Amino acid sequence: MDKAAPSSAPHPLACGDWPSGWSAEQAAAASCDFAELRTGLGGLLWLEFDPREAVCSLWLWHAGGARRLSAPGFSVRSRVYEYGGGAFCVVDGGVALVGEADQQVHLLTVAADGTPGALQALTANPDCRYGDLHFAPAWRAVLAVEERREQGAVVHRLVSLALADGTRRVLAEGADFYAAPRLSADGRQLAWIEWDRPELPWTSTRLCRAAVAADGVLGAFEVVAGAAGDQSLQQPAFTADGRLSCLSDRAGWWQPWSEQGGRWTPVSGHPAAEVERRVDNGAALSTVDGAGWSESLPMAAADHAPAPWQLGTVSHLPLEQGGWLLARLDEGWGLLVERDGAGRERRLASEFSRFRQLAADATHFYCIAAAPDRLPAVLAIARDSGEWRILAGGAQPLAEAELSRPQSVRFATGEGESAQAFFYPPRNAACTLPVGARPPLVLFLHGGPTSACYPVFDPRIQFWTQRGFAVADLNYRGSSGFGRACRLRLKGAWGDIEVEDACALVRHLGERGLVDAARAFIRGASAGGYTALCALAFHALFRGGASLYGVSDPLALRRATHKFEGDYLDWLIGDPLRDAERYAARTPLYHAGRIAAPVIFFQGGLDAVVVPAQTETMVAALRGNGVAVEYRLYPDERHGFRQADHLADALHREWAFYRELLD
Repeated sequence: MDKAAPSSAPHPLACGDWPSGWSAEQAAAASCDFAELRTGLGGLLWLEFDPREAVCSLWLWHAGGARRLSAPGFSVRSRVYEYGGGAFCVVDGGVALVGEADQQVHLLTVAADGTPGALQALTANPDCRYGDLHFAPAWRAVLAVEERREQGAVVHRLVSLALADGTRRVLAEGADFYAAPRLSADGRQLAWIEWDRPELPWTSTRLCRAAVAADGVLGAFEVVAGAAGDQSLQQPAFTADGRLSCLSDRAGWWQPWSEQGGRWTPVSGHPAAEVERRVDNGAALSTVDGAGWSESLPMAAADHAPAPWQLGTVSHLPLEQGGWLLARLDEGWGLLVERDGAGRERRLASEFSRFRQLAADATHFYCIAAAPDRLPAVLAIARDSGEWRILAGGAQPLAEAELSRPQSVRFATGEGESAQAFFYPPRNAACTLPVGARPPLVLFLHGGPTSACYPVFDPRIQFWTQRGFAVADLNYRGSSGFGRACRLRLKGAWGDIEVEDACALVRHLGERGLVDAARAFIRGASAGGYTALCALAFHALFRGGASLYGVSDPLALRRATHKFEGDYLDWLIGDPLRDAERYAARTPLYHAGRIAAPVIFFQGGLDAVVVPAQTETMVAALRGNGVAVEYRLYPDERHGFRQADHLADALHREWAFYRELLD
């Protein structure tokens, strides 16, 4: 931050235009992130996204430090199911990776000192995309989810690709979707996740397994869990002794289960029932010894994974002697927990509040972590002492005096239920609220909508709080990370209950004196944009709003959407014919005449999910009604902006738009 520290007490100043050195350009540049952590090649590998380049680059860290393996301009990213994931895996002598431009699998050799060699294609199938790569040493092959266009249809299969020559072998086909192909260490068992339309990976999936003969021939496969369609399973893994494990929400939460003697049991060995919560907003577990270990505990009644929008996620990791490394969520706060074979637990890296992509070697645990006061970081955690250090990222852009920290809020909403949010008060070392004044509010809505927000450093949120706005980041009913019942709450209710939660949150914060509820703004991207438009159409509560590539016509989206989300609208709202009245009641475009508050729209010209025509139709309808509207099109952006200059431009324009609407 380039602003000098204040030389005197902060000045009382009207909110919304506080001077700040935390610019939109700085906030955009700080939107870097990491993904897909893997051990191997004598160190640790990860993907790093830098908005200044708008590419995902591959990095290797070892004793000599970190170095970039992928060439400048080359982006490593899968687009299977559009959201991708599992874009690389470590193989003998190098890395197999998916090029974003061609969606093909390439091999990159890497020397012992970490020097990258030549990149060569392993596949050459222009009608295919690949993702969820996993190396099978016993076969010397890469396992992958293949997405192929065949005669106008999109077909998914599990395949293996021989490292020697790319020979392709189909491992499983016939289901609509596949994920997470995993081969046991001895090469005798192949496991995977599959599901069929109209289900989604967070509603109902199946865990399958096939025996593998000595010559590599697959036997008949069996569904070992999920045949009844009553649970969502994800992230299968084989333990060191060859047992199959996975995360299942059969007990109401995504928890680790394993197969023992033909029966599936919770990893803890205790009944999978509700247990007393022992954490609150990231507080440490109570401990009984100097090393930080607790007494033996049942597995916590908490989600141990996010909703599986992307492939290749690792949020639970089997360890030696029956132990586990677990990324757990409690009221939106993330915890990293090591659990031993006796059921004792110790918390690791408690300074952080979100953990992703777990990995381990003989001496260290690794993860991608985030915290309220710093950018995402790649952590190495010593297994003996629990001490952690940052290998990449983790910068702290704002001094403590400038930083707005999240405060967890649980508030009452409709039908006697409650929802959760994170509240960020305005914070600027040079400015303060005038006596008796309350700040305006910007309400953030996450996308998905089956997703979540987390209490981590968000450079956009800090941009607003630096200028005198309060921010509320909402986990409405239907968000993930709060158990299966909460996640499924959106079924048939999208456009209704999350809008109700947004309004209830504004009123709650206003009644507590934390914000000026008469100066509230609502904004969201994609599904969050839809909720923002619904709120503006059906409630006279917000002074203005923003839709970033937001849905304004669900039926138009349903006609144009991709296979992965082909039945999502039916689940969220209902059958278009049987529930036509419900669609009509919850389509912002049909109710544009009820929107009186000004709205600003942002749209990517290459967006294939919410196409520009949908947004432009909504803009025209509002302008025709005399509503103040701004519209910004970025011709070379897709569904989700990636370029730093566009991110900065959108943030600055949104701020200027709201500022003009303040008294």
